[in-house]
Amino acid sequence: MELLRRTGLFVALGATAVLAGCAAMSVEECRTANWGEQGMRDALKGHPRARLEDIREACAEAGVRPNETQYLNGWNAGITRFCTPENGERWGRDGRSYYNSCPPQIEAGFLDRYRVGRRVYDAEQDLKRLQREQDDLQQKLRKEKDDALRDRLRENLRDLDRSLSRARDDLNRAEWRLRDSR
Repeated sequence: MELLRRTGLFVALGATAVLAGCAAMSVEECRTANWGEQGMRDALKGHPRARLEDIREACAEAGVRPNETQYLNGWNAGITRFCTPENGERWGRDGRSYYNSCPPQIEAGFLDRYRVGRRVYDAEQDLKRLQREQDDLQQKLRKEKDDALRDRLRENLRDLDRSLSRARDDLNRAEWRLRDSR
C-alpha cells in the first residue's frame, strides 16, 4: 500500500510539473513583467529554476525576451525563503506537490518536513475517504429491504470500522511524527 501511495505521489508530481509549465505567462504578463518580482513569485510558489524556459517560450509568442539575470536574482532570493523546513511542513500538510525546486544544499530540511507533513495529509485523505464509504454504506443499509443484503452491508460496515480504526491510528502516528520532527 505504501509503495502504491509513493508511486501515485511521484506520478502526480510528474504530471503536475508538466502541466505547471503549460501556460507560464500570458502575452500581457510578458509585456508588463517585472522580471525580478516574477522570479521571486515563481520561487515562492515552488517552481523550479527551469520555469524560466517555460516563460521564455510563452513570451516568445509576444515577441518579449525575459531578463534572465533579473528573473534568476528574484528566483534565488525567493527559493531560499521557500526551501525552509517550516514551509516544507506546510507545503506537505496542504497536500501540495513538490517540484524538486530546492537547491541541494538547502533541500534536506525542506524535504524531510515536507514528507512528514505529506504523510499527515495522505492519512487525513485516507480517513476522509473511508468515512465517505461508511456514510454511503449506512445510507444503503437504511434503504435496503432484503435481509440477506442488509446482513452483507452490516458485515461490510464492520470491516470498514476496522479499516477506519487503522486509518485513525495511521493519522495519529503521522501527526506524532510531525510534532516529533519539529
